[in-house]
Amino acid sequence: MPNVSGKVVLITGAARGIGAQTARELARRGARLALIGLEPDELAAVAAELGDGHFWAEADVTDGDSIKAAVDAAAEQLGRIDAVIANAGIAPIGTVRKSDPSAFTKTIDVNINGVFHTARAALPHLIERRGYLLVVSSLSAFTPIGGMAAYTASKSGAEALACALRTEVMHLGVGVGSAHPSWIDTDMVRDVAHDLSAFEMMRKRLPWPMRATTSVEDCAKAFADGVERRARRVYVPRAIALMHWLRNVPSSRLVEFLMRPTVRRLIPKMEQEVAALGRSLSERNEKIQR
Repeated sequence: MPNVSGKVVLITGAARGIGAQTARELARRGARLALIGLEPDELAAVAAELGDGHFWAEADVTDGDSIKAAVDAAAEQLGRIDAVIANAGIAPIGTVRKSDPSAFTKTIDVNINGVFHTARAALPHLIERRGYLLVVSSLSAFTPIGGMAAYTASKSGAEALACALRTEVMHLGVGVGSAHPSWIDTDMVRDVAHDLSAFEMMRKRLPWPMRATTSVEDCAKAFADGVERRARRVYVPRAIALMHWLRNVPSSRLVEFLMRPTVRRLIPKMEQEVAALGRSLSERNEKIQR
């Protein structure tokens, strides 16, 4: 897929943030978009902003029947699906010891099972077009830090799923890649920073490039580039590639030693802040997932 002009790209989690901005970037390059998510008003607004020739549908990626109906409807209305970005995801806040167990299981359901249901629904269409699937994982998949156990586990699983799926469908002409953004300036990241000062302080003390923040516009451009070149890996920013190849460093004894004073001070503070909030998902995610 040397360029996306005239191609049909389906994006989950497309109502806001990275998903919506990637849709804008792909539309600017001439693609037709199928926007899937849980916020119909926002999806309709993004589709209207993109202009004529696009599609949106409300669907829950954790419900196989729901996402299949949306994918099939998009293919019927737009004529085909050439590429899919499995972007829908949530990020809980808090530690394993203190967080709400339902938030952990919900994160696994959205971030791993949601990718599975999306891929399974889209594969017949992608096989027909010898298309491409981009699974949105994270820097967190190979740089685990305290307070993000559920997110790290889910994004590591999403990366592994993408790698395994690539070997399953390459003989059918379908490409599969995984995207690994660091901290992107989105509503979700800002919500966590607002809710948990301890987590934000700990994030800022991480070694470079683990603490790098990227604009949502630059992230969208990287995702669109990845779709165009059918990338195996998309790193945002590109320096994150270093952490992929040094993925054992963040959990090494050296980094543990360097982070120990920070962790001792900020993990208890984070647990206290989560308890005060009375929830383990950001307020925005809680509203969307109800």
